Amino acid sequence: MKYYLLIICIISATCFAQKTTIYTIGDSTMANKKDPDKNPEHGWAQVLQPFFKDNFVVENKAVNGRSTKSFINEKRWDSIYKKLKKGDYVFIEFGHNDEKIEDSARYTNPHTSYRYNLIKFINESREKGATPIILTSIARRNFNEKGVLVPTHGDYPLETRLTAQEYKVPFIDLEYYTEILEQSYGPEKSKQLHLHFKAGENPYYDKDKADDTHLSLKGATEIAQIAVNQIKISEDPSLVKLKKGIK
Repeated sequence: MKYYLLIICIISATCFAQKTTIYTIGDSTMANKKDPDKNPEHGWAQVLQPFFKDNFVVENKAVNGRSTKSFINEKRWDSIYKKLKKGDYVFIEFGHNDEKIEDSARYTNPHTSYRYNLIKFINESREKGATPIILTSIARRNFNEKGVLVPTHGDYPLETRLTAQEYKVPFIDLEYYTEILEQSYGPEKSKQLHLHFKAGENPYYDKDKADDTHLSLKGATEIAQIAVNQIKISEDPSLVKLKKGIK
């Protein structure tokens, strides 16, 4: 009987060990939203799990309103670092709230503290044998009167690109690909990717809603698909296992 129980424990432990965790860290553009069956807003990492096989588990640790600074200072990164294991992946997408220059709890200089916070995520992920993946911030729907999509993220995407290049980290330029996405829909139809409702049009909002940063289910799914597509075509050897985990 003891031998039988031992075999079960070994098999269970082996099965558990075969699970690979994808941790996603970032802000509200990635984060899980409450009441997803009724809430029109979704983070793109919230809808990432269905793109992967069952032996890959998405742990979406992105949180509304967080910058690299506040995510670290609130010990959110520490809690992930303690659980990271060899073979895991960490998707890292910050910038929206690092830009909040009026907020000392969140603002980071793109060329100094933002960059060094990214380096911290990279180095500490690698210490645990996990693979970091760096992503630029998604574009905002910010068309001018001529229909030109105007960037809003300043130097943060540039520093993200340079850091990924210097530290040889797998990189997905979400800003670029979401710019293409927004432009493909155009100034009016791109509202479908975000949260645009007249009062009473959606029961979740009792007032007019015009949010060009956060995502509808459609927008979130489109962006999750972009991220997955970029992984599929990547030639980075550290992503071979992850590519095999895509359905």
